[in-house]
Amino acid sequence: MIESCPPIRLYLSRVFLAMVLITTVGCAGKTLQYKDDHDRILRIDQAVESLRKSYVERDRSALEALFLPSGNLDQVQREIHADFDTFRDIQLEFSIERILIEGDNIDVFVHWQGQWKRDPAEAGTRQRGHGRLAWVGTQSILLREAQGDLPFGMGARASVGEDPARGQAKP
Repeated sequence: MIESCPPIRLYLSRVFLAMVLITTVGCAGKTLQYKDDHDRILRIDQAVESLRKSYVERDRSALEALFLPSGNLDQVQREIHADFDTFRDIQLEFSIERILIEGDNIDVFVHWQGQWKRDPAEAGTRQRGHGRLAWVGTQSILLREAQGDLPFGMGARASVGEDPARGQAKP
């Protein structure tokens, strides 16, 4: 019985080595199956981040470059420009909740939170909400519509329902 152990160990070690080799070769050949979809989702994420960043940095030309020329965004543009005129400091975070893609149309549902200050020394206005950003495109992603409780137009909201100097609702 002692003489039969070495051939069994040799056999088991060869089987184990073969399994490791098969697993390694099988996994090494995997590639991203839906690369085009993955790349498009990355472009969508970059477009949402560009919208947030250009709003926070108050960059009108960068914002307008993201808007579809024939889109329904006149009101959104007016609200954004009013925010730029009203606030000196804007902080904003977007969290993408979900993305729905149907052909060229893309719906991005976001949760946002932010702080708007007229003067850097004040507490400012803090708000949060949810909205839908409707984009279009495959290679170039452009905003065509914005709906819901989005952060744009905070100047009008703050002057109606809040005391911006204290960042609290008026009594």
